[in-house]
Amino acid sequence: MSRIRLILIPPSAALPAPCLTLDAHGAVLTRGVLELGSGFAPEPMRTVAVVPGADVLIRWLDLPSGSPAQVAAAALHHLRDDLAAPADRLSAALGPVAAGERRLAAVVGRGLLQAWGDYLSSLGLKADVMIPDSLILPEPAQEQALSAAVFGADLALRGRELALSVQPDLAEAVAGGRRLERIGRADEIERLLAAAALNPPINLLAGAGRRVEADRRGWKRAGALAAALIVSPLILTLAAAGHDEWRARDAAHRAEAVARQAFPDIAPNADAVAEATRRLTTTPPPGGPTAAAAALFAAVESVEGAELDSLTSDENGVRATVTYAAYQDLDALQQAMAGHGMSLTDESTVDDQGKVVSEVRVGGA
Repeated sequence: MSRIRLILIPPSAALPAPCLTLDAHGAVLTRGVLELGSGFAPEPMRTVAVVPGADVLIRWLDLPSGSPAQVAAAALHHLRDDLAAPADRLSAALGPVAAGERRLAAVVGRGLLQAWGDYLSSLGLKADVMIPDSLILPEPAQEQALSAAVFGADLALRGRELALSVQPDLAEAVAGGRRLERIGRADEIERLLAAAALNPPINLLAGAGRRVEADRRGWKRAGALAAALIVSPLILTLAAAGHDEWRARDAAHRAEAVARQAFPDIAPNADAVAEATRRLTTTPPPGGPTAAAAALFAAVESVEGAELDSLTSDENGVRATVTYAAYQDLDALQQAMAGHGMSLTDESTVDDQGKVVSEVRVGGA
């Protein structure tokens, strides 16, 4: 029967490391802790190490296809503004390719990887897989929530395309209003650990490449130095970026839902927002051409220096030519039309002897 040893690397070498032995189906066979100098004599088996997620930068990226080395280099280049060390001192590991989804990438300092490896060596172990603790957690069912669980001194958080570990007192700030779904039961955490050991979401060792020299007097000091290489911007900035991305996706989903509610016949695979916008701008304005003309006259009079040069109405809708002094005046005209429940779409704009001339279409709001 194939067995797996799963060890949780502590934040300090002075602390004991929780350890589980699993069978081939993920059932827990033994539980215990390992300490330096304990005289532990390990049996040979596959070893999976769970490392502190606070020391690993995790992102989901749009990456090109290519060899693992090429894609890892592309990931480091993509994240260059978030990293405070040259690429040759960092290691990028990649998750599996999933059709239609962005790819999981995890970056860690090479020195820190070796420091963790040296710690395991001092216990007589060698890791086959290393996984950040935050990727142990499941994605929550709703985007407005974050899964949360304590590993060591940190709280691991997982959301949609978000995984990180922070000090517990920073959790609310990182969550940014999202609900924390805390996982506290030991049996549930063991189940998640076993699932990750059987099917690792990523292996940090896959991007380790060549071996580098680290401080062999203890992995804690080497880890502290190596972790500092990827702390730009710091955890709150990374969390804020993840939160902003979540809010942007949430707004996009809401906009699509409103568009499909307004126009149920939009094709399932169409860009609902773009199609709804197109229909609104080409839909005759409420009240017909007469109401459109009245609203446009009022809008032009409200903007100093603006003039209505022409107004036509035919099977293509209500169109007009307006002249105004500065480009920002078009924004004022559009806002004025919105106050009348109508839209003003710019179809072409040119400069003409110091003035700006726009061909516009009047449509529904």
